[in-house]
Amino acid sequence: QVEVVESGGGSVQAGGSLRLSCIVSGIIYRRNCMGWFRQAPGKEREGVAAIDNRGSSYYADSVKGRFTVSQDKAKNTVYLQMDSLKPEDTAMYYCAVAAGLRYYCGLNSADMDWWGKGARVFVSS
Repeated sequence: QVEVVESGGGSVQAGGSLRLSCIVSGIIYRRNCMGWFRQAPGKEREGVAAIDNRGSSYYADSVKGRFTVSQDKAKNTVYLQMDSLKPEDTAMYYCAVAAGLRYYCGLNSADMDWWGKGARVFVSS
């Protein structure tokens, strides 16, 4: 079984920072990608950031320059450092994993295989 657990959510003022963590446990044949997605009330789920097994990163235009995704492969953990937060960053943030023989890494939620339950982020004005 594969388990994905996020942590580090919370409330912060605009301009502040927050760091999310995601740890993945269980047997995975080939983990190609770990990513972050978010969904705000009344809005579509969107990809935020992702990182592949070689460390290549992908970012949504809305967070480039503000968010940084990183990983500790030995610990099966991915992080999302969020700086210069804006009220529009308020959302439930989900960690997801893509694995298998066919490589994929990016911001397409439909291509992810396992999901965490989410971590709420609230950014006040």
